[in-house]
Amino acid sequence: MSDTKNLRVLLAKRPQGAPTAEHFRFEETQLPEPSEGQVLLKILYLSLDPYMRGRMSDAKSYAKPVELGDVMEGGTVAEVVESRSEAFKPGDIVLSHSGWQSFAVADAKGLRKLDPATVPVTTALGIMGMPGFTAYSGLLTIGQPKPGETVAVAAASGAVGSAVGQIARIKGARAVGIAGGPEKCAFMRDELGFDAVVDHKAADFAERLAAACPDGIDVYFENVGGHVWDAVMPLLNEFARVPVCGLIAQYNTPEAKEADRLPALMRSVLTRSLSIRGFIQREFMDQRRQFYTDMSEWIASDRVRYREDIVDGLRNAPEAFKGLLEGRNFGKLIIKVA
Repeated sequence: MSDTKNLRVLLAKRPQGAPTAEHFRFEETQLPEPSEGQVLLKILYLSLDPYMRGRMSDAKSYAKPVELGDVMEGGTVAEVVESRSEAFKPGDIVLSHSGWQSFAVADAKGLRKLDPATVPVTTALGIMGMPGFTAYSGLLTIGQPKPGETVAVAAASGAVGSAVGQIARIKGARAVGIAGGPEKCAFMRDELGFDAVVDHKAADFAERLAAACPDGIDVYFENVGGHVWDAVMPLLNEFARVPVCGLIAQYNTPEAKEADRLPALMRSVLTRSLSIRGFIQREFMDQRRQFYTDMSEWIASDRVRYREDIVDGLRNAPEAFKGLLEGRNFGKLIIKVA
């Protein structure tokens, strides 16, 4: 592999609005050499997720931003091609966090071995990975859906939202999914079994959502913000719970241009005794083992289904990421690197 190059995608410039090609830079380098306790990985699949937009900004957040000139970060499925660790051998398939590049060196202790014979390895980036666990931990720990309650979720055809709705139904709740476009709505209704679906692109979206939630909303899993939240908020019942894991509609909007919704929100929190909590899935790492058990059983019994949107080629990652922030993907967005 001496003549093999490592293709890397670097952060070239911090976007003030939507990311474009100018914010990324491609670079080819020599393959890195693993040290003792490390492995050399060939990246097979790269996960693209909305949180990456936040990492492109240097605004204070729950995690450090990607530095200018550094590789864009992201979860990956990779093959071990060289090992200096007794824990792994060449040919092993692992889950890593190697970012937007075709090869990477990683510490063996930070890797999880995957078994391609059980489920497709791409699921480690989606339904059996961070997105699925985000849905599981946020809904069950913060949302706490009860039988007969109404659970609404935005971006419901995506990796997180689709899992939220299906888990809600497993727990006996009524699932109302919100997504953009008739194809996504049909998928949620016909393939995933949501009890009701609403197209947020419809001119009368707020009225349709109210009709789909005649008894109000007891749990709203927030992925989007923006005009979807505006339609949801009046429908929240007394003691409703709102897990907040994303605000994708607002990621490209400078804070100075955002409307001030705080007074109306705080009034509703007070008068309806609402519980609103933001979370990052790593806060609930003690639930991981149970998540793997439960989700494996639900997939095997066809109680949970998933969809993946796989784009070929690392050079297509910037445009695919831009599409993700615009809602163009359909299912868990993954780049096939090799």
